[in-house]
Amino acid sequence: MNLVPRPLDRIRSIKLKLAILMVASGGIAFAFFNWQIGWLPPRTTVTAMVLALLLSQVLAHGMTRPLREMTAAARAMAKGDYTRRIRATTRDEVGELARAFNQMAADLGDADRQRRELVANVSHELRTPITALNGVLENLVDGVEDPDPATLKTALQQTERLATLVEELLDLSRLDAGEIPLHKTTFSLSSLLSEAVSEAALVRGVRFTVSVSPPEAVVTADRGRLFQVVANLLENAARHGPAGGSVEVLAEVRPGEVRIDVCDEGPGIAPADRERVFERFTRGERSGGGTGLGLAIARWAVELHGGTIGVVAAGAGSRIRVTLPTG
Repeated sequence: MNLVPRPLDRIRSIKLKLAILMVASGGIAFAFFNWQIGWLPPRTTVTAMVLALLLSQVLAHGMTRPLREMTAAARAMAKGDYTRRIRATTRDEVGELARAFNQMAADLGDADRQRRELVANVSHELRTPITALNGVLENLVDGVEDPDPATLKTALQQTERLATLVEELLDLSRLDAGEIPLHKTTFSLSSLLSEAVSEAALVRGVRFTVSVSPPEAVVTADRGRLFQVVANLLENAARHGPAGGSVEVLAEVRPGEVRIDVCDEGPGIAPADRERVFERFTRGERSGGGTGLGLAIARWAVELHGGTIGVVAAGAGSRIRVTLPTG
């Protein structure tokens, strides 16, 4: 590879490089005119070169200030401070670099904030089932409680909650890494929904109903991921609905799209929370536990299919709609 020579690379100051450039170019120019004319006034020549040198230093100070600010900001970022920004007023390459630097600092600050929030939220979510499981096991070891079915069921529930959280965190890590491809097949929509409802009914005291139009409708998608979406929506609906209530699943195949609605009889989702509930570790104002990851994973899986998911305005309860392309 041919490298362009850089004779001034060893000089550490841009202002000094500009001074050398001015003196060198001025000297060559004056030498040329002296050769052509045969004589130049020395005092005028020296004065012109000194003025040019001073002017270059004044201009260079403003030109290099953003670079000095970027150096200081980069050192602060290395220590975890992502709040510094560079004043970018010029339209030249230095200005473009300053704007790019500011955008990078903002992105790194957001990433650092999300990382801290993730660690805090995961720690909080893990602490609850671990504390409960630890209490149950201590009581069993100390003989305070007997290992009867009710006590063992409590321990099992906390273990299952831990397993669910770990699995969801693994899904999120794969999501961020973009490591999960889709394996699309064509299958019966009614069969998938019935299977998801049957599984949800085993652990939730809620009545589930399924309606598919047309009943023989088929869909082309990643069956495992779509099952995960429906299962998360059913769990969310059952958790936030009243005890002994009902959850309705409505599916319809239209020209160009597949629509799946999951409706519950709970308190509903406030308009201000209808976007936030799909963010990680967000539950809105509705109570009922959960890890706060199910809807975030559902949105990711739906968007991976090129579809959309959102809260649909309803008179009572909540209705979450999944729309997928038929292709």
